[in-house]
Amino acid sequence: MSAHSAVSGKNSKAIDAFKVDVSQQVVDDLGARLTRTRWIEDRAHGDWSRGLSVPYLRELVDYWRDRYDWRAQEASINRLAHFRTVIDERRVHFIHERGRGASPFPLVLTHGFPDSFLRFQKLIPLLTDPASHGGDPADAFDVIVPSLPGYGFSDAPEDDGMIFRVSDVWHELMTEHLGYSRYGAHGGDWGSLVTELIGRDHGGAVVGIHRTDVPFYHAFRPPEDPSHDEKKYLDSISKFSQGEGAYALIQGAEPQALSIGLNDSPAGLAAWPIGCIPRAPLLT
Repeated sequence: MSAHSAVSGKNSKAIDAFKVDVSQQVVDDLGARLTRTRWIEDRAHGDWSRGLSVPYLRELVDYWRDRYDWRAQEASINRLAHFRTVIDERRVHFIHERGRGASPFPLVLTHGFPDSFLRFQKLIPLLTDPASHGGDPADAFDVIVPSLPGYGFSDAPEDDGMIFRVSDVWHELMTEHLGYSRYGAHGGDWGSLVTELIGRDHGGAVVGIHRTDVPFYHAFRPPEDPSHDEKKYLDSISKFSQGEGAYALIQGAEPQALSIGLNDSPAGLAAWPIGCIPRAPLLT
């Protein structure tokens, strides 16, 4: 299939079906690189006081190399309906799952860092087919999950500051490419920023938004007389920046200096987001 099977609206633009198909050469290279990982000395005696538990990462790498079944995961990912389209001369990857109900409402979901569209893999069937999960079919959604530029299977942006323009890309995707005149939006992490800007800049089409967190940039222009809750939020942002925010400064100021190592070493790539968010629940 070379085109979207059910695009509505007279202004819809070309959309191509997409299948995740990683070559065996890439999979084999990953296994070889994991095997050749040059481990550092564990100076923190197994705990997370220095940003990462080396024994934990060793266990994760062993699982990744020896027991993780990429082909099974690939097949699972491909059970969802994947597509790509071109917006501003860059390819945008997205999932578009139709709701099962009398009148499904369109909803765009936006992921953040360091995750991907897979953030919503378990949520999508609950939204598209609520009747199969004890819900009301009248509450069904058409679910659209794009990959942020440079994430997953979306082309990387060519200039800085693209994250602040993603809302316009998503709006074009929803209205001009998919033919929806009204839609809702949800996001977390960077997706919260994108979702907020969708609601701010495209209120004529967006009926409502939901975010899992307050976008960080609000801390840059705090109110002159903050409420108790606002002050608590601002204090938490400051504490996070001083204690755990170094990764964001490096990624923002010197991304290419860091990316060489992350791109070359899968173990290093795995260690970076784990170390960036040490308070997050660990994999089990």
